[in-house]
Amino acid sequence: MGVDKELFEYVAESVTQSPFYNLIGVSLISLGPGSAEMIVTAGRQHTNPVDLVHGGLIMSIADAAMANSVRSMGVRPVTVDCSTSFLASAEFGKDIITRGKVIKRGKNLLFAEADVWSEGILIATAKATFFNIGDIKV
Repeated sequence: MGVDKELFEYVAESVTQSPFYNLIGVSLISLGPGSAEMIVTAGRQHTNPVDLVHGGLIMSIADAAMANSVRSMGVRPVTVDCSTSFLASAEFGKDIITRGKVIKRGKNLLFAEADVWSEGILIATAKATFFNIGDIKV
């Protein structure tokens, strides 16, 4: 069983319309019940002073994948806590793919995890807690 068609369309459209997602260049690859996969092609504008992809981009796309995995359940989430572990660096010009999934859903809090990959290498893991500010109305 997949995500309701109207909910899927709402989430997919809101991702394309998000000013922040457009700023960093992230887009949705897939959405399933409690899961989301997102991608960004790291450009020169995403690099730090040593010409590697800035950790802030990696944290942002991990948060985006986790938040959209929560949204796939019909929830409007806000991040209340997020932790990222960096395992390897990423180079600009390469795709970065993030897979987020909901681990536990409570009444008000939801817990999610994400893996971040580039060129087949796991570059980061993340976990976050989200607060449910209401149901998505479609």
